[in-house]
Amino acid sequence: SKMPSTSLDAPAAVGSTLTYMNAAMSMTDFLMSGLFEKFPRLKIAYSEGQIGWIPYILERADKVWEDNRGWGGVEDKVLRPPSEYYFEHVYGCFFDDPHGVKNIEAIGIDNVTFETDYPHSDSTWPHSLKIAMDIMKDLDDETVYKIVRGNAIKMLHLPLDR
Repeated sequence: SKMPSTSLDAPAAVGSTLTYMNAAMSMTDFLMSGLFEKFPRLKIAYSEGQIGWIPYILERADKVWEDNRGWGGVEDKVLRPPSEYYFEHVYGCFFDDPHGVKNIEAIGIDNVTFETDYPHSDSTWPHSLKIAMDIMKDLDDETVYKIVRGNAIKMLHLPLDR
């Protein structure tokens, strides 16, 4: 996908700051499309967008669905609040998002995975493990396990255990 930008002469740092926007727009489209009703086993994961933005999108999508579904084109497609589909079908990935980790309850402990984003210039490599453990230092062991391994195993139906 193309990096978001605010203008033709915007510095590259603008696009790097706004990388979550592609994921936010795509996730909103999926949540409002009715595709999760049509394909109830579909799972999607968003990488390279971090996770801190997710609670706002879920809150806003639910509000729009509740207040505007009649004229908003979703009344016959999206039968439940969009956030319910999110918690059943969507995973967010992060590699350097302290804000997102602080809001992990709103994002969903079962809906988050860790990524390294190697070898991109804004990745945390070669310090990925140190940075991840620092960001997750206040989380309990079970939550860390889910983020770094368990949720990916569940999402991908891998024949692995602890």
